[in-house]
Amino acid sequence: MKILLKDVLVVTQNQSREIFHGSVLIEDGFIREVSEGSIDANPETVISGKYAVLPGFINLHTHVAMSIFKGMGDDVPLDKFLEITFTLDARRDAEDIHAGAMLGIAEMLHSGITTFVDFYYSEDVIARAAEKAGIRSVLCWCTLDEEFTTQRGKPLQNAETFIREHRGKPLIIPGVAVQGVYVASDETWLKAREIAEKYGTVCTYHLAETKKEVYEFAKTGRGRPCEHLEKIGFLSQNQIAVHCCYLLRKEIKALAKNGVSVAHCPASNMKLASGVAPVSAMVEEGINTGIGTDSNASNNTLDIVREARIAGLLQKVMFGNPALLPAQTLLDMITVNGAAALGMKNKIGSIETGKRADLVVFNLEHPSLAPADRGNIVPGIVYSASQGAVEYVIVDGEIRVEHGRVNGEEKIVEAAENARRKFPGVFKSG
Repeated sequence: MKILLKDVLVVTQNQSREIFHGSVLIEDGFIREVSEGSIDANPETVISGKYAVLPGFINLHTHVAMSIFKGMGDDVPLDKFLEITFTLDARRDAEDIHAGAMLGIAEMLHSGITTFVDFYYSEDVIARAAEKAGIRSVLCWCTLDEEFTTQRGKPLQNAETFIREHRGKPLIIPGVAVQGVYVASDETWLKAREIAEKYGTVCTYHLAETKKEVYEFAKTGRGRPCEHLEKIGFLSQNQIAVHCCYLLRKEIKALAKNGVSVAHCPASNMKLASGVAPVSAMVEEGINTGIGTDSNASNNTLDIVREARIAGLLQKVMFGNPALLPAQTLLDMITVNGAAALGMKNKIGSIETGKRADLVVFNLEHPSLAPADRGNIVPGIVYSASQGAVEYVIVDGEIRVEHGRVNGEEKIVEAAENARRKFPGVFKSG
């Protein structure tokens, strides 16, 4: 299938960060040509108008199947939130996990997300949803010590089985996750790394999310969580550390030295009053830093552009410097940085010939973006654009959002509403 984006504003995110009016030709899932002029082609579909096309956005951390839990754990600290979610998780079945995943994926597509990193159990169910929706996904099976799990079977074995069974699928990349130092022994951490390295895939984990996590772990005599993981030889490339609100400069240097990427989740960290990650210091030290929405239970939205805006504003006010995390850096975090974190910088993250055709198209006449032009499009996207400005989303050369609509979203919402009824009034906020 050929799709031609004709006479549009192209925000390439290539190494030179070129922006120009031109055309992009998509064929068989790839970007075949990018031109500042016209392209001779005979496409089945032409998209032309007052549009800006950008590389599809990358959400580095979420728990997508929790989308049906909106409002069920609000206004409580993290330890209470985890108690609520663990209780809910223990009551789930494949049907409601699938419904929650479909709902979350639809919401992500609406904000221009074409790739997401998921952190959950039952990733086999979520994989079915992702394949049905046609979104690129990195699905990391959650591991922890058996005494703490609500999973059936052994978490590490579950993770390895999932990876073996889902390798090689076009849009599915299976990986492994570790819940955190509060429920995972050194043996679990090192085995998770071993599995990731064995299959050449991603390992992701929650790290230094709250003061309580850091200080309670330090009381065990093993040091702070990050320094302990370095001490036992866990830290390495192809890892994504999530949250990282409480890191000392030496710990930031340790992550940088070992090639660990970071997923910053500002809205979730703010909502749970967990803390503010020192992202500007991470960037200074050379850590590849991207952005994650976290779940709909802890954030209540999966809008990655909104998340990028919050990330920038939070660093500016926290450290009293309006120049921190400028718009271009924020756009990098949800495109090229996200691709680098996944080891996919040669496949996605920018609009360049030969890369996979993962693109988001914004309507420049939408009130949240207008007036928009080449000079203000980057801050316009990061600071101004709403989900309503997303006109098309293309994943692997296939149109997944058209004129702001996800195909079949009415049925997706209905299924999610039915699944939610399994949990009537289980918990109240506050």
